[in-house]
Amino acid sequence: MSFKRKYIHTAVAATLLGTGVLAFSGNALANDSSELEALRALVQELDQKIRVLDRKSELAEEKAEAEKKAAPKVVAGDKGFGIESADGQFKFRLSGLLHADHRWAIDDDELQSNDGYLLRRVRPTFSGTLFGKYDFRFTPDFAPNAANVQDAFINARFQPWLAVQAGKFKTPVSLERLQSGSDLRFTERAYVANSLTPNRDIGVQIHGNLLDDKLSYAFGNFNGVQDGGSSSNSDNNVDREWAARVFAHPFKGQDNLLSGLGIGLAGTTSDYTGALLSHNYRSPGQNSIFTYAGGVNGDGRQNRITPQFYYYAGPFGLIGEYARVTHDVSRGTRSDKLSHDAWQLAGTYVLTGEDNSFKSITPKNNFDLSKGTWGAWEIGLRYSELNIDDKAFEGTAGTRYASAAASTEKAQSWAASLNWYLNKHVKLQTTYEHTNFDSAFANVDDREDEKIFFTRFQVAY
Repeated sequence: MSFKRKYIHTAVAATLLGTGVLAFSGNALANDSSELEALRALVQELDQKIRVLDRKSELAEEKAEAEKKAAPKVVAGDKGFGIESADGQFKFRLSGLLHADHRWAIDDDELQSNDGYLLRRVRPTFSGTLFGKYDFRFTPDFAPNAANVQDAFINARFQPWLAVQAGKFKTPVSLERLQSGSDLRFTERAYVANSLTPNRDIGVQIHGNLLDDKLSYAFGNFNGVQDGGSSSNSDNNVDREWAARVFAHPFKGQDNLLSGLGIGLAGTTSDYTGALLSHNYRSPGQNSIFTYAGGVNGDGRQNRITPQFYYYAGPFGLIGEYARVTHDVSRGTRSDKLSHDAWQLAGTYVLTGEDNSFKSITPKNNFDLSKGTWGAWEIGLRYSELNIDDKAFEGTAGTRYASAAASTEKAQSWAASLNWYLNKHVKLQTTYEHTNFDSAFANVDDREDEKIFFTRFQVAY
């Protein structure tokens, strides 16, 4: 019985008791039992009414509490802004990534067109979950040149070891490409991700995690894209491209120095017979290094293989990968198998002691002048290299696979970075990268070294 009900019962009982006493006193001699019976009936009637009112009050309170629990929740936090159902089965999120960059090409007239301020990435993202297991994501990009769709896919998570993803998304090949643009330690990706392996493609893949997340896999079928390219709803080859990747954390969860080690292998294969090859390999400053001549077609399969690893221990991080792409090509009556390769090794260290990881750094203390806190600071060094097959430069101008403007056979790049994480969502990034080039022709001078200084202001929420 509620406090209210007890109070009402007490008040009614006192009132009726007083009435009964008076009635009894006034009619003591008469001892009228009929009046007592009527009094008892009145008490019972009032008690029933009080019970009904009390139950209605309880039901109203229960209904209000249920409606409160069932009401959608508006959320705002580290993962963006959105709304979700009370049971978490339906979610909608709005997040985004903004990169405001500046490039300074030092003593290099060829790069003046790439010199200056630019919006490198302007990517709002609409994402969510339906029925607790069907995730979707839509990410347009309004920079640097024209608006395009970066990601548009749905991912059905049936089990931790089995999910099906369909639409446009990152092909599961390059490790650095799979790293989010907001988590990059250097302003531009290295040659493996930027030149030899696919970016985003349209297709379907199955993927999942096994052995308590110690092993992940992805296997998919895609339209197929040129090296370093993204799909634009077109098919660039004879059949579809198959892609596969496995990545293992053999010591995950163990208390030892190898717990932060991850190793993997990825690759693609497709038939490019008759397809015009338009690969365009670029330097860190986005200057063209190598393109095929007009009329160079695929003449068989194109295969890629990419071993990769990363290692994180406290504030230290190391990431490396290698890629080799093999093209069967033809031009006129000439045909060959060309093999290009690239690799990179990059190390970073968080000076302020935060844990390093494949994802972005979360400062222990956000930048706040009034509190005397300075966020997190990180330094990094990277070496990357690109090698073009010698056979691409052999022959005459009419039979050579390399375009007339392409003469670089090898590019070597050294990069140093300093990153300041003001908080989890805001970062100031600087990278200096120096690249030297080796010419494939004895009578052609090496291209002038590329020296470029990048700065970036990032907001990711």
